[in-house]
Amino acid sequence: MSKTVNLKIDGKEVHAPEGLNLIDAAKTAGIHIPNLCYMKGMRGVGACRLCLVEIEGSKAPMIACTTKVKEGMVVNTQTEKIQEMRKFVIDLILSIHPLDCMTCTKAGVCKLQKYAYDFELKESSFTRKKFGYPVDEANPFIKRDPDYCILCGRCVRVCKEQGTNVLEFMGRGVGAKVVTARDKPLQESSCTFCGSCVDACPVNALLEADRWRKGREWEYDKIKSVCLSCGNGCDITVSTKDGEVVKVNAGADKGSVERYICAIGRFGFDSLLSDARVTVPLKRTGKELKEISWEEALKAVAGGLKNAGEAAGIITTGGILNQDAFVLSKFASDAVKTKNVDTTVSLYADAASMKYSDAVQMDSADLFIVAGLNPSQCERALPALDAGIRKMASRGAKLIVINSGETKLSSIANLNIQGDEAQTLARIARAMILNGTKAPKEMEPEIANVDVTEEAEKAVEFLTAAKEPVIFTAPSLFGAAKNISMIVNAKVVAVPYEANARGVVAMGLVTEGKTYSEMIQGKGIKALYVIAEPPVNKRPDVDLLMVQTSYLTELAKQADIVLPSASFLESEGTVINYLGKVKNVTMAVEPHGEAKQHKDIFIALSKAMGTPIKESVAKFKAAFEKGAKPKVSRFEKKQGLDIDPAEFTRSVNEPLVCASRLLWLKEAEKAAV
Repeated sequence: MSKTVNLKIDGKEVHAPEGLNLIDAAKTAGIHIPNLCYMKGMRGVGACRLCLVEIEGSKAPMIACTTKVKEGMVVNTQTEKIQEMRKFVIDLILSIHPLDCMTCTKAGVCKLQKYAYDFELKESSFTRKKFGYPVDEANPFIKRDPDYCILCGRCVRVCKEQGTNVLEFMGRGVGAKVVTARDKPLQESSCTFCGSCVDACPVNALLEADRWRKGREWEYDKIKSVCLSCGNGCDITVSTKDGEVVKVNAGADKGSVERYICAIGRFGFDSLLSDARVTVPLKRTGKELKEISWEEALKAVAGGLKNAGEAAGIITTGGILNQDAFVLSKFASDAVKTKNVDTTVSLYADAASMKYSDAVQMDSADLFIVAGLNPSQCERALPALDAGIRKMASRGAKLIVINSGETKLSSIANLNIQGDEAQTLARIARAMILNGTKAPKEMEPEIANVDVTEEAEKAVEFLTAAKEPVIFTAPSLFGAAKNISMIVNAKVVAVPYEANARGVVAMGLVTEGKTYSEMIQGKGIKALYVIAEPPVNKRPDVDLLMVQTSYLTELAKQADIVLPSASFLESEGTVINYLGKVKNVTMAVEPHGEAKQHKDIFIALSKAMGTPIKESVAKFKAAFEKGAKPKVSRFEKKQGLDIDPAEFTRSVNEPLVCASRLLWLKEAEKAAV
């Protein structure tokens, strides 16, 4: 635990952790120290000189972003001398900056504009300079205008910290410029278009390419939500205007290593208006799908499921919300009366790996072991996990990579072990026991005859030295990784490919009857009800195929009935992300056309089948509102999975392809062989 330091800032008593810089310490007391280059969570560099403060006993002003708190320190942030120096800095920056605030897209959120206003600077008192650098806007995602750049370096630093290393400074002094390698346009560089630089830029030098005249910042409604495009389930902030999404930004707290979204999460919202959207119910007539009413569609689906009886099957993905998953479970058992319900989660994980994964705070870990995974920003496979680990490594955390093949992360690993992952984990566990660490008796026979290698012994050195080690593993390796956590205090996270894999398992959507693989082959199934967009392109061998989707996928084109569902940006509920955190998914815009959220369709279908599930769900909710609690094991409580189901049902009565999806598409293809 960090030692607490006592100091005074502008006359206020401040108690801050030892090692904290003055900008963050002042913020705890509600005092803002102006700054342009500082980024919370990253080491201060003192590039802008705007955060100068006076410290009693010092001969000259000090830079707040690089100065650490000390016991008894007395700091003044608003003296006349300091204010004059800050005004001088802003005055200089304005001399090389376009003064078109009236029409600037970043007006309202531009930090330079804010400080110019604070210091009453309408224009610079220095001779104005214009460099006339060309604008980089050939790509469809990010616009770079170097003439607006204030050389704060925030974009360069965030790009380096997350390991993409696309941006760098060229030249020195006021004529310096932020460039890509050989000053090429972004699309000719190794840029992944995650847009972290856009979020970091305090002015108009970097912004979304299509933002011009799409509203001003103060006109936007900003909604906190979660991206469900891959297994990372990143926090996002969705800006809307006139009922449409205008932009999406990273939504995690500033300074957190989880503050990241990939290009799909940031720019994929335009799929809401895609020509492929399904906005009305469709029914096959001959070779064509034709529009029908919701009443007719519900009657047809209800009749098909009822007629199929025990030969009815239901499949969905690990990307639906907890509320949708819970109501689907009730719908299957109470209305359809079938056990043939399964999800894509079964393609890559068993229920135990999802249910018993630990809850983890990445920011506090000091050692990461990545086993059997190849997260990659470049390939958009679990990109936020890749970015987060790289950020933590740059901040001092150690990294061990265990993989049978080459991985992107191995280039920054402190220890890279290439070979069979399960065997390597067993060797590490065995090495720990031989090193004198006590292990549960029931586990010892399992690894008793395992050979110990030099690499395994080196891994043990890292593990025993770590205070908060975290093992990120492929779900298939969860048991082997758990063995290590039984010997040493390490948390283990089985990383799924879908955003709410842990949630759908917690809601009871696990294999009980026919498996997902059996159902997509049509084995013992007459009527198949497919929800969301599972990785199936070929129509299963069934008499009746019903698809509930936001987009007219290849499978939907072959369906007998198509029901239009809301996308995640048009839905309300919760998910449990891969780190074990319950996150709120908030409706950003109303569902397009006649689309409805999954749970609402299930409730309507249950009524059409003559077995309404609304009442049973309402009773379930009422029981928890009266204080009834579910029976939860102590182990589940420790894992943070004792979630009140009332939260999941509170509103019950009322995606684009990425590499992560392609990974489980391959698994689906194997299962269909």
